[in-house]
Amino acid sequence: MIGEKIRRKRNELGMSMKKLAEKTGLTSGFISQVERELAEPSITSLRKIAEALDVAVFFFFTEEKNTGIVVKKDSRQSRNFHKSHLTYELLSPDLNRQMEMFMATLEPGAETCDEPLSHTGEEVTHVLEGTMWIQIGDDVYNLEEGDTIYYFSSIPHRIVNNGSGMLRFISTITPPVF
Repeated sequence: MIGEKIRRKRNELGMSMKKLAEKTGLTSGFISQVERELAEPSITSLRKIAEALDVAVFFFFTEEKNTGIVVKKDSRQSRNFHKSHLTYELLSPDLNRQMEMFMATLEPGAETCDEPLSHTGEEVTHVLEGTMWIQIGDDVYNLEEGDTIYYFSSIPHRIVNNGSGMLRFISTITPPVF
């Protein structure tokens, strides 16, 4: 499903697999395997692909339906990334708004990406449960349940669950690029 959406979007843009590989720093062979559903990209690779195709990461795993203005808790669109111990649930109705909101759950020791990544816009992250280590550029912050942090997401950043229990947090991003 992810591979099909990548291929469809790439073709809509008239972009060759080679060009996508150049823009992402990934190999054409890997992208081909992802498009044929023979390999599943890491969250880091998927973020690079999304940026190169000028779509939000959630574009690849959300259903294209008009959900109106209410998102019921039992109908959230979610995604669990292969080998990442990370789950995202889209809390905003869709990606066609000025902002997006999602809730993420990270297992102990897990991180949102292999290397700090950036995207356009601004982000606010609020810790619902657990403890969070967040790196923004060269700065590091330790947050606990109830803490909130605001940052420009153009600065490379990543989040790690540095606690012994689950970490749950909500992030709001504008514009919707994740």
